Amino acid sequence: MTFLSWSLIFTGVFLNAAAQLLLKAGTNAIGQFAFSKANILPVGWQLVTEPHIFGGMVCYAVSLVVWIMALSRVDVSIAYPMLSVGYVLNALAAWYFFGEAVSIMRLAGIGIIILGTFIVARSA
Repeated sequence: MTFLSWSLIFTGVFLNAAAQLLLKAGTNAIGQFAFSKANILPVGWQLVTEPHIFGGMVCYAVSLVVWIMALSRVDVSIAYPMLSVGYVLNALAAWYFFGEAVSIMRLAGIGIIILGTFIVARSA
């Protein structure tokens, strides 16, 4: 696989991970809310205008374009498993930025994900 192919895959992964983190930051800023007919528009407007959520949506949109470019160059059986790197990034970033727990079981799962991703990457 070429450097460009790897770059597109990991740019897509990082953008997707960033989108998740921005969406979480946005929901933390807004807080919990209930959907009902009466508040669909006010809550929808609040979600769309919250800067972190808007940034997350932009990251998703750009990641989609980058991912399509990656898939045009790489087999999906190689590219798709690389998305699991995003799970690792998000677990560690959620611990760092949001104080989320990273237990021994989660660390074991992260280790398995890293090992599996490495094996798939070596097969490319």
